Amino acid sequence: MSGVELIKIKAADDGIRLNRWFLKYYPGLSLGRLQKLLRTKQIKVDGARAESNTRLCAGQEIRVPPLDNEKKTLVHNVLSAKDEQYALSLVIYKDENIIVLNKPSGLAVQGGTNTLRHVDGMLEALKFGNEEKPKLVHRIDKDTSGILVLARNRKMADVLTKGFREHTLQKTYLALTRGVPRKDKGEIKAPLEKVGERVQVVESGKPALTQYEVLDNVGDKYALVSASPLTGRTHQIRAHLEYLGTPIYGDDKYFGEERCKNSLIAHKLHLHAYKIDLSSIYGRKMEVLAKLPDYFKESLNTLGLNFKE
Repeated sequence: MSGVELIKIKAADDGIRLNRWFLKYYPGLSLGRLQKLLRTKQIKVDGARAESNTRLCAGQEIRVPPLDNEKKTLVHNVLSAKDEQYALSLVIYKDENIIVLNKPSGLAVQGGTNTLRHVDGMLEALKFGNEEKPKLVHRIDKDTSGILVLARNRKMADVLTKGFREHTLQKTYLALTRGVPRKDKGEIKAPLEKVGERVQVVESGKPALTQYEVLDNVGDKYALVSASPLTGRTHQIRAHLEYLGTPIYGDDKYFGEERCKNSLIAHKLHLHAYKIDLSSIYGRKMEVLAKLPDYFKESLNTLGLNFKE
């Protein structure tokens, strides 16, 4: 068919769902028409039939029929001085290859429906003299705070993308939970699958493994838990801690708003990407830590939970 394109997925879009990829690059394409193009196999991924929720990997090719009218109009967006300074304020580490941000809760990594302010739109401010904009190589949830790694060149983008995909870059999260895990430390090995709007433990789901340790607790009511995902499932830590019966405070999707209200604690997701180990890339001991947001520290102080940064 004349006008058909084969488009290679960028490292920045690794892990994005197919429907969100089209929303990003073809905002004029309606969901109904996208579904029809998928049903009639006019859109394929690596030559195979795909679904709208198919997760894409960097390097895969999407077959795209002629969609010129639905393409994203390229507009040169100029960052305001305020947003430029804001983006710079998030930087906690940089060298010639990477930049690490301490992303606040509430700031999306990429744009989407009704999301106009996001990290992806601020990358121009983080060039630091480079001709290339830094590149997104992984994502964390909008309401999760903490470490977000950017690549400053294509070579490092490929290295980091591979590291995140193969889970050789260990990440450690901190979570404030309602309730305390029965064991002080252990592994949560429970397969996960998306069911409706939530990810749930399902016997036929994808393998998922999380290591955790209780760092401090208040009786059996609250705990500060460190968690390291050894697989990369969507909402893995949130779903796994709920599965233990100790959901994360402020997580309406995996907790329930009515059950987690506490007038003394900020009603925000208390999940923070605290540390990443980059030693496998640098060939030496290399860890980056991101300080807890103020609301998280205040919650710990209010509950009498101890944590030394």
